[in-house]
Amino acid sequence: MQTRKLGRTDLEVSLICLGTMTWGEQNTEQEAFEQLDHATSEGVNFIDAAEMYPVPPRAETQGLTETYLGNWLAQRGRRDDLVIASKVAGPGNGLSYLRNGPRLTRDHIIEACDASLKRLQTDYIDLYQVHWPDRSTNFFGELGYRPDPKEKSTPIEETLGALSELVAAGKVRHIGISNETPWGTMEYLRLAGENGWPRIASIQNPYNLLNRSFEVGLAEIAHREQTGLLAYSPLAFGMLSGKYMGGKWPEKARLTLYERFSRYTSERGVDATRAYAELARHIGLSPAQMALAYVNSRNFVTSNIIGATNMEQLRENLGSCSVKLSQDTLEAIDAIHNEFTYPCP
Repeated sequence: MQTRKLGRTDLEVSLICLGTMTWGEQNTEQEAFEQLDHATSEGVNFIDAAEMYPVPPRAETQGLTETYLGNWLAQRGRRDDLVIASKVAGPGNGLSYLRNGPRLTRDHIIEACDASLKRLQTDYIDLYQVHWPDRSTNFFGELGYRPDPKEKSTPIEETLGALSELVAAGKVRHIGISNETPWGTMEYLRLAGENGWPRIASIQNPYNLLNRSFEVGLAEIAHREQTGLLAYSPLAFGMLSGKYMGGKWPEKARLTLYERFSRYTSERGVDATRAYAELARHIGLSPAQMALAYVNSRNFVTSNIIGATNMEQLRENLGSCSVKLSQDTLEAIDAIHNEFTYPCP
């Protein structure tokens, strides 16, 4: 398993990060343990969670993902071998049951971190991330920017100040952001420099063959500022595996179970997926391994967050580490991208 440096920190994280958002909804605790045992045996040392998980979020299941991970850590006794990441939720998204509606104020962040530490059964979180912004901006599939004149947001300065307190207290080792924009990323970096606060080590945004919007603006920041991408949804909710092609809706598959996940199922998304799947089969790879290998190959990516609901998927996804795409294949991928540019932002 390859490793890459997490920002300017002293941490080396595995190229593949194990995502966890299905644990507690689509996966039982026993299945979570099985995934963790196998992934770590294959060299994965990076695990990503969040206080709001599992997804889809519900009051009845909130926090189960971190609880499962905490129970595994307690039973296996491997805390110091692993890099554990989690996230504090931003406002909206139907989370009124979480602190009466989460915000990124100082009090909310301190309370959220303490609750995550308890569920994870650990004294510290290696990478604590802001899950999404506390302001009106474009994320979760929005490309256009439409400012809200009635916006009530928490200043990034307050958010970063609270994260700095957590680092100073030893509860958090490093901090990161997620679902951020170029402006937001640079604002975190500016405020860190001006106040002597911790720098963000990473940015966790969607990145896959159907959504390469990270490359515009953010990729340069990730490279020059050493705030590498933790790429989530590298298979576009499973679309890029090809399992939904031909109008198929496999039983227990994510897009079959949850109609809310329509981000990657547009007509152009389906057409682009078909083109990528045909290319993968032409070069003798599974569509999933080609899609993941492409993300792995990007120099602005620190780690590729894969998720799986069964062991067969997990093994295939981990296998992408040994796949090296030829220059001809990379050029063919770009040709498809030029025809289907950002079909699913």
